[in-house]
Amino acid sequence: MRSSRIEVSGVLVSTDHYIDGQRVSSSETFELLSPIDQQVLGNISEGLDEHVEAAIRSANSAFPSWSSMSAADRKVYLDRFADEIGKRSDEFCRVESTDAGLLLSRMRHGVVPRAMLNIRWFAEHALDLQNRPIETEQAHHRVRHDPAGVVVIITPWNSPLLLSTWKLGPALAAGNTCIVKPPEWAPLTCSLLADAADAAGLPQGVLNIVQGTGGKTGAKLVSDPRIARVSFTGSVPTAKWIAQAAGANLVPCSLELGGKSPFIVLEDADLDGAAATGALMYRNAGQVCLAGTRFLVHERVAEAFVARMREHVKQLAIGDPRDESTEVGPIIHPRQIERVEGFVQRAVAAGAELLWGGSRHPFGAQYFQPTMLTNVKQGDEIVQNEVFGPVLTLQTFADDSEAIELANGTDYGLGGVCYGETAHATDVAERVRTGFIWVNSFGIRDLNAPFGGIKRSGIGREGGDWSFEFFCDVKDVVVPKKPFRASFSHR
Repeated sequence: MRSSRIEVSGVLVSTDHYIDGQRVSSSETFELLSPIDQQVLGNISEGLDEHVEAAIRSANSAFPSWSSMSAADRKVYLDRFADEIGKRSDEFCRVESTDAGLLLSRMRHGVVPRAMLNIRWFAEHALDLQNRPIETEQAHHRVRHDPAGVVVIITPWNSPLLLSTWKLGPALAAGNTCIVKPPEWAPLTCSLLADAADAAGLPQGVLNIVQGTGGKTGAKLVSDPRIARVSFTGSVPTAKWIAQAAGANLVPCSLELGGKSPFIVLEDADLDGAAATGALMYRNAGQVCLAGTRFLVHERVAEAFVARMREHVKQLAIGDPRDESTEVGPIIHPRQIERVEGFVQRAVAAGAELLWGGSRHPFGAQYFQPTMLTNVKQGDEIVQNEVFGPVLTLQTFADDSEAIELANGTDYGLGGVCYGETAHATDVAERVRTGFIWVNSFGIRDLNAPFGGIKRSGIGREGGDWSFEFFCDVKDVVVPKKPFRASFSHR
């Protein structure tokens, strides 16, 4: 079949699926817009039943050979895959900045290096998987991590390259074959990943990319009984549907979902440091699940903190994400900015007070001003529900107990930030119910550490051994130390 390509910021990108090592077009397409200016980037092949079927068959066919390789042999392929991502670094940066609105500076210095590390690190870590003996009085136990089978990976639009490789790294290193369903609002860097995998010589069928919408393509993938695992990052409503569809076949799901994380500023906090970190919550136009969006500030320092943070926010450069001086870029899609705007308008109508922002930014239709709302109540929609835009709330508290009660007072539990004297802040942080929390810092991540949320923020953990626990079937091979004689006797 034909292979269609479009030019995006000077880079030619295929708009077709990647199945069994080949580009495959579709008779149906969907339109892709750039969040920067809403210009049409092209028409993307839509994954139909035939494409889903072909991808599953391809991944199933490739599984016996790929899974039977040693981890060391797979590592050779995956190291080449990481190399190819590096060779295409500039292309990934320019395309994702145009396609998803991510800051070009962030892509160059953070996302692409991390994407390469995601592949390399898990390939290296897999070498140790089968060498973990447990010795007991009666037997030698050898714990194996066997690949589960065909894995479906569904990634969100706020960081497609980073989050695709975050899942592909351990899934492929463990010996699974993968089908990636990219986000329909930002699918192009996943298409470039297919080019990198092809150039690296990954065997046909080991990695497949099927583009499309969640309701059509995603639904077919997650409900197929031949799928062994589903790994999803995205919204709570979509996760509920995926869990139900996969559950019908008893397929395990890893779900990394939304956040409504607290940003706690204690009375003994470094207010300058907290305010500077607070301004980072507007990064990627607030489209970051782990951002601290609910500011909880001790009442005695609230006025001083607000004044300091206001100054930092005033200095934020808002504009085209392809300009390396830009610090806040666009909202991904017209539907999303309407959602963000609606949250703010309803909050103000309900009595919330705007400290700054509150409306679209004059730079362009897809840009929203960094916004802070106060005079909000714990039960308000703006406090309880994820906005996923550059909108924060501020509440005050009188003591640690109230701060912890407010912090734990939503259905979410992904992350958090706590600023204060180190021992004090650590004590408070340990009582906040989240999957992780940063003390006097933000965004420190290590691939050895677990990542994930509790409550409506998700199920399972990613990173380190936790990723392999999900993507593998864990088996205990038991060899007795003494000759074993079967007996019904309990003597």
